[in-house]
Amino acid sequence: MANGIQDFDPSLPESFDTAHDLFADLRARCPVAHTTEMGGFWALTRYEDVKRAASSPETFITSVQNVVPKVAFTGRRPPLHLDPPEHTPYRRTLNPLLSLAHSEQFAPVARRHARALLAPLVAAGGGDICSEYASYLPVQVFGEWMNVPPHWVEPLHQSGRAFILAVNMNDPEAMKATSLKLYDMARELIALRKAEPRDPALDITSALLEARHNGEPLPDELIVGMVRQVLVVGIVAPTVLMGSIAIHLSRDQALQAQLRADPANVPAAVEEFLRLYTPYRGFARTAVEDVEFGGRTIPAGEAIALVYASANRDEDVFPNGCEFILNRPNIAAHLAFGRGPHNCPGVHLGRMEVRVMLEELLAATTGFDLAGPVVPARWPEIGAISVPLRFAA
Repeated sequence: MANGIQDFDPSLPESFDTAHDLFADLRARCPVAHTTEMGGFWALTRYEDVKRAASSPETFITSVQNVVPKVAFTGRRPPLHLDPPEHTPYRRTLNPLLSLAHSEQFAPVARRHARALLAPLVAAGGGDICSEYASYLPVQVFGEWMNVPPHWVEPLHQSGRAFILAVNMNDPEAMKATSLKLYDMARELIALRKAEPRDPALDITSALLEARHNGEPLPDELIVGMVRQVLVVGIVAPTVLMGSIAIHLSRDQALQAQLRADPANVPAAVEEFLRLYTPYRGFARTAVEDVEFGGRTIPAGEAIALVYASANRDEDVFPNGCEFILNRPNIAAHLAFGRGPHNCPGVHLGRMEVRVMLEELLAATTGFDLAGPVVPARWPEIGAISVPLRFAA
């Protein structure tokens, strides 16, 4: 067992930049690193190692621990908490509702909400781009995508953000309390769909209730877990990523002006921002047997963090990996949405939300910069959860 090995300390205070500095150091001197903090885990920081673990579900499973620090205290939530083939019927049900075509149908919805959210910020001359903009829009889009009652949107936003803050503060009791509130919402939504079914081609809850695996309906408790997972999982990444983008563009006024002048560059910029500021570092796997990475042996049964945020800056794959390069030639190789059977099912919806948020922020302003200190995200996310901006007059 590696219990005594301490190659780095993930519990130390961080700024927005120091987490990436740490991973650059680990890639250079100790790319397969162990810590005794957060229950003890290994961190894979290089691209090929992360890709290998993410792409080999028969060896690296998620059903033991799927995130560092361990935050799942309230039951199994498909599909992330299950291994193939058990997870497959849930992904089979979910994927069509998150296709590119279906996701892009919600772009006008996202744009409408983006403009409404930005209007008071523009009038005030600025505001917190995370808590007042980027944390709201994904909830509103998700609310329409999931067909939740309109009066649920604000409680969902409050519960989802409370869960994110509890995770970032590493407060297990608060995580449990907020997670249980989300479970209550999931059960209420399922009861509503049982009483008032909707077209399963347009409604994920109805689709789960109608789904069959080997001729049998999916277990009730796992349907509840999946609805609970879907309710919050799409809120976190767009919020954190948008905060990072706002910081970067505040520091690089020339790039901000370039994107504002030519919005056709925004989709390519979003893709490079996804690589440069991948919002997750803590998705985890557990090896079912001893495995070797970079000359170090990771014993079976120990938690392994797939540090996507570090892998996407690996200089062996992305030259000048810590720099923003618009239209980077091999940008499609990035791992921001994972790899293998647990790659992010919401890739198209997430891309669309961030693209729209950035387009509308640039269109609504003539310029912006930082108006105060930012609050960095903590494990398992990386980026920022509070970014105060000042808009140009």
